[in-house]
Amino acid sequence: MKFYRDLAIITAVLCVVIGALLQFTGYALVHPLIWYTLLFFIFITGFTYYLIELGNKNDPGSLHVYYLASMGFRMVLSIGVVLLYVYFFKENRLMFVFNFFALYFLFTGFEVYSLLSNLRPNLKKQN
Repeated sequence: MKFYRDLAIITAVLCVVIGALLQFTGYALVHPLIWYTLLFFIFITGFTYYLIELGNKNDPGSLHVYYLASMGFRMVLSIGVVLLYVYFFKENRLMFVFNFFALYFLFTGFEVYSLLSNLRPNLKKQN
């Protein structure tokens, strides 16, 4: 449950940052679909973490396999969303791609940090 609490915290912080950017710059730096993009990453991050936890409970020795599979799933789905947007919409393509991948790297970094902090106690038990 700590992961989902931390996910809510990082989401709240990002909402404040995005809101501030929208307040001060309008849509000069932030794409109009940023809120949908944020919801997409909240869902994908929660879902991939759920899959990793499910895999870790079923087969604790193969955590790396489940983690890499979830990262591959996230990457393929993200590239698909970007390609669909670029193909169907003509305006603000570059802004959408920059905003999308900024959120992609933030949420991926958050997931890596969360998994490493969860694995540290396990590493200390083995030594």
